[in-house]
Amino acid sequence: MTTEEYNQCVDEQSDAVYRFMLKNTRNEELARDIVQESFAKLWEKRTDIDGKKAKSYLFSTAYHQMIDVYRKESRKDDFEIVSEQDYSHDDQYSDLSEVLNQAVNQLPDIQRSVLMLRDYEGYSYQEIGEITNLNESQVKVYIYRARLFLKKYIGSMENVI
Repeated sequence: MTTEEYNQCVDEQSDAVYRFMLKNTRNEELARDIVQESFAKLWEKRTDIDGKKAKSYLFSTAYHQMIDVYRKESRKDDFEIVSEQDYSHDDQYSDLSEVLNQAVNQLPDIQRSVLMLRDYEGYSYQEIGEITNLNESQVKVYIYRARLFLKKYIGSMENVI
């Protein structure tokens, strides 16, 4: 498609695509945005599209663009409908160290031991291995799993509130 064919397509098809989108969306601003995006995509693909097929390309692109917009909109919450109570609370926050202690107490004994030795006492992996009769790689795995559990536990709002 040449530049002249593109300009001719804009002159001939812009109103028809706009009316098609307006009937489907019932929103003038959204219809204009979709038409503009469709023509932008046509311009980007002008070298691959035959000038005779530009009309069908425009209509199908506009239709798919409309579907994409509706899919995005369906995932958004309408904050005029949502009640404030759904996203707020009146409870006071717990002390974070209290929450952390609760989480550490839920760890299996070996994970709690190696985590305490590493993060609270500052021992090296090798020293922890000697203390617990584990090899260094086992110590690293237990510490990783413990930290992962703590991250998930503290990351959930129900446990912090």
